[in-house]
Amino acid sequence: MVSGFTPRAYAAKLARGIDRKLNRYMAYNGLIGLGARSQGQRSGMPSIAVEIIESLPGYASMLCAFNIDKKYVLVAVRNGVILHDLIFDNESDARERYAELTEIPDWNALIAPAAWGMPRAVDRDLGDLISGSGHGVLRPISKIGAGAMSLLMLALFAVFFLYVFREPINQIFKPNPQVAKINPELAEEYKRQVEEKNKELDKEFNMHQEPVVEPLVMPFELLPDVIERADLCYRAIAFLMQPVTGWNQVSAECGETYVTASFNRSFGTLDDFYNIASDIMPGVFVQEKSDDEIYVRAKLPERVAVPSQDDRDADTLVRDLTSRFQAIGLNSSINIAADVVSNETQSVELFIVEVSAESKLEPYQFMQIFDGFGGVYMTKTSWNVMKRTWNYEVIIYAK
Repeated sequence: MVSGFTPRAYAAKLARGIDRKLNRYMAYNGLIGLGARSQGQRSGMPSIAVEIIESLPGYASMLCAFNIDKKYVLVAVRNGVILHDLIFDNESDARERYAELTEIPDWNALIAPAAWGMPRAVDRDLGDLISGSGHGVLRPISKIGAGAMSLLMLALFAVFFLYVFREPINQIFKPNPQVAKINPELAEEYKRQVEEKNKELDKEFNMHQEPVVEPLVMPFELLPDVIERADLCYRAIAFLMQPVTGWNQVSAECGETYVTASFNRSFGTLDDFYNIASDIMPGVFVQEKSDDEIYVRAKLPERVAVPSQDDRDADTLVRDLTSRFQAIGLNSSINIAADVVSNETQSVELFIVEVSAESKLEPYQFMQIFDGFGGVYMTKTSWNVMKRTWNYEVIIYAK
């Protein structure tokens, strides 16, 4: 999904560019799917692809086909990204598309009707994989229908409220005594007494308080799970580092918010890249640095953050980390840095141990080196295609 758009707004933008009859959308893990009421797709209807993803959590890439009521459902998921969620009326069309997709390597799971005779594919019943309770459901793109229902509910609530509280409301709108009918001298005396009483209360309870200052939020209070973060970066880089005919992969990098990759042209064209990339890595941002160099970017999904800090001082951490890397024979650069976190009233100095290393180990394997350490955060990892090595930058928050 493009940065700066809400899911509904981005779905409306896509529908205007494809077909205005598309008036339903589904948002799931940063992906947007479109549907149409004229095709029998209703609000609240679950996505078959999302149901299958959640039923098979151990598989990042899967190619599935099912025979249901003389129709054929085809679902293709690549590195957690939905490529296809289609229904075919004709078996030959569904089988032909399935065969084309099997040419892409490294599917974790292959499911197809047994009659098709697809190699390595197993025959599964779609009813065993869906429950109707998935997180990806269709919603209306237009807010008019939802707004009309909200207006109707508001009107019904207003009628009910007026009926139940009609007596108190009548009392409120009864004519009150006019100031002109009250003795002016008594009114002035009453006003003076009220002002004096308010001054006494202000002084007694110190109602003029100092402005509230927001408490310090330490960076180690919002850290993702170490292995989950490593696995996310690995899968995100794999999603962008897919082969594109006529274009060479150069490098990929997983930062704190985005994953990026660069490609250099060999014999392909820009049209080749866009046509293939839109199919195998939908929703990514593409930038042409030159006619022969392309840069792609995708936003990383949000992850649950938890507090974590190591209970050792910086010097002890450096010694223990150095010993850990020496034990496995891996070169690394380990340094101590200081950072200051402050607000309007206070400041706190933090000591951070910075680790950088180059390794053949994949992210989740490399981050296992830090087992037993707290406050660990992998700020960046990058993949060098030519050297076929990973570069890591990790920080640890010390006491």
